[in-house]
Amino acid sequence: MRYHYEKPKIYLSMYGKLHICEHPVYSACTLFQIEDKGLAVIQQRFDSETKSTWWCELDPWLTDDLYVHPGFKEYFDKRAGECTDGLYPTVTIRQMMWALKMKSIPKERWETVFDRADI
Repeated sequence: MRYHYEKPKIYLSMYGKLHICEHPVYSACTLFQIEDKGLAVIQQRFDSETKSTWWCELDPWLTDDLYVHPGFKEYFDKRAGECTDGLYPTVTIRQMMWALKMKSIPKERWETVFDRADI
């Protein structure tokens, strides 16, 4: 039995698009958009040389599995919103996977979390 989500050998990235913005936490995210509403999803990265982390867009192999999940639309309707000053409501990949009851990606020692649901 797998405890974590594993990268598939073959994947497509048809859903979600790269969104560049001037958010205080990140400068790029994966944006899921339905009509006028959108939901930005971010993933944390780590640079082992500088020991620094940053938030950015999702790995492309995650986007389709999230979008086609049976609970995605309900979650999207609860959390998504219209664009305000170039920014959309934002969630982390972990928040979304937990809410959809998906197996999460393995947690790294260097990862941080947000105390609140709103980012």
